[in-house]
Amino acid sequence: MLGPMWAVPLLAAAVACVFAVLLGGQFLERRQPYQLAWSLALVMFAVASLAVVLGVVNGWSRLEFQVYWALGAVLNVPFLAAGEALLLLRRRTVVWAVALVLVFVIAYTVAVLRGAPMSAAALAERLPSGKDVFGDGTAAHRLPQLISYPSYFILLAGALWSAWRMRGRPELKDRFVGTLLIALGATVVAGGATFAALGQLPGFIVTLVAGIALMFWGFLRASRRSAPAAAAPASP
Repeated sequence: MLGPMWAVPLLAAAVACVFAVLLGGQFLERRQPYQLAWSLALVMFAVASLAVVLGVVNGWSRLEFQVYWALGAVLNVPFLAAGEALLLLRRRTVVWAVALVLVFVIAYTVAVLRGAPMSAAALAERLPSGKDVFGDGTAAHRLPQLISYPSYFILLAGALWSAWRMRGRPELKDRFVGTLLIALGATVVAGGATFAALGQLPGFIVTLVAGIALMFWGFLRASRRSAPAAAAPASP
């Protein structure tokens, strides 16, 4: 069973890398801040997935779990939410405000994890839970509750609001469907946290790859060129 266990998060990392390259290319072409934020989020997703691969194959080290926890469980979602906010609110002041928030979140996460004690016995599990590694209720264990959960609801609300605004417009059908797929993919990835908390490796890695695949599909669908709106009929 070892092969499938490491192969699936490796596939998720590969999909995330391709996704990040495409978004990075769009950013270089269009210079839209939300594209940069999403590209960085996907790079984090890919690195966190690779940490899972290494942890499953060779056993978890302190550094591998810190990388997985910081980039996969904590920081990934705020960058996705930041991209959604920057997409909806395209103002320079919003860009600077979001950037400052992200810098603070990164600094706080690094500071908490750097000094956090970790259980060697918990790291011996194939998929250690943050509760067992850091201790129930500790600052490191509660980082996702403090940072990722609110960020997820911002991301979901923004995506649903975008989809609502595009409803009933045939020329925006692909973007409408793509936006909903991205929201669904983010929800699937968030749901994987339940499997991770229970130490259920198969369920966690399936939601990992399914979520990123849905988000990638949504991105490709939303990136299609919009069909021109139908011309209004001439008045008699």
